[in-house]
Amino acid sequence: MSGPPPAGPLLCIETSCDDTSAAIVQGRDVLSSIVSSQNELHAQFGGVVPEVASRRHTELANEVIAEAMSSAAVGWDDLAAVATTQGPGLIGALLVGLAAAKAIAYRRRLPLIPVNHIQGHIAANYALGVEAPFVCLVASGGHTLLAVVEEGVAYRVAARTMDDAAGEAFDKGARLLGLGYPGGKELDLLAAGGDARFVRFPRAVPHGRDFSFSGLKTALLYDLLGRDEAQVEGQRADIAASYQAAIVSQLVEKTVACAAGEGLRRVAIAGGVAANSGLRRALTERCDAEGLQLSLPPLSLCTDNAGMIGLAAGFLPALPWPTYLDLDAFASDSQARAARPAKRRPRAARPADPS
Repeated sequence: MSGPPPAGPLLCIETSCDDTSAAIVQGRDVLSSIVSSQNELHAQFGGVVPEVASRRHTELANEVIAEAMSSAAVGWDDLAAVATTQGPGLIGALLVGLAAAKAIAYRRRLPLIPVNHIQGHIAANYALGVEAPFVCLVASGGHTLLAVVEEGVAYRVAARTMDDAAGEAFDKGARLLGLGYPGGKELDLLAAGGDARFVRFPRAVPHGRDFSFSGLKTALLYDLLGRDEAQVEGQRADIAASYQAAIVSQLVEKTVACAAGEGLRRVAIAGGVAANSGLRRALTERCDAEGLQLSLPPLSLCTDNAGMIGLAAGFLPALPWPTYLDLDAFASDSQARAARPAKRRPRAARPADPS
């Protein structure tokens, strides 16, 4: 059986991809949030290598957790529960965080709160005092969807990408343009100095709520193939700005249309792409014009972080000690049901006294 989330500080752990993160969260207050990035480690490969990410999480987890607790001036005896990302994400990386969370919770006889990564991204907006219901655009390297958030972190998917995620489109575009890693950030910086009207890239899927970005990536590839090296070098910023504008236009138009279709006046964004300056600017302008209330989470809560996991945990049930020991991670939402803990009687064995 599960119960309501405990009152008091939560130790939160997030290792769904390549950032090792821990935080202390109480209610809607993020008391500390430590993120150790692996960008330099994966830059040589041009993208995240799952096995490398998992090993690095193992090396960093204890240190990052200790720093989060120290920064919040919270001790082991102060903790009310442990929260951790259960999925979706890279399965090896997830298992590192889940194992750490279970070990700490079991040793301290604390409840554990498993959190869906997407719910974490949505919950980042609650740090700003947003209240449901609202439409949330969740856009990252692995996800692009429109969530109708009805209460807390309970949501209904109103639209999703038909092929690639927006973040993946940014990263692939950056590689085609010869930019560094992480590509999305590099492309955003380059686009800031370019003319978004230089190339008229296609706006895919004009009808319906769903997204599509694979055709846009192909259009960029053929545009670059049609130019000689000197042209690409001289117009790189303009091409980047035009490409970013095509992605942003689709995200903004479909988000606003979804809000209108759902009869909602509140809009929020979440995920790594929510840090894109072009998206934040365009969506702000459009929401102002439409009279919509817009929530833009701080940049620190857009990319993967444990703070957002703690904010989501406040809306989710806690699993009592020690029923969560069989809890498994899941790589995709379709596997979530199979990852639930088995129903069983609590173990008779008790851990040694924590003192």
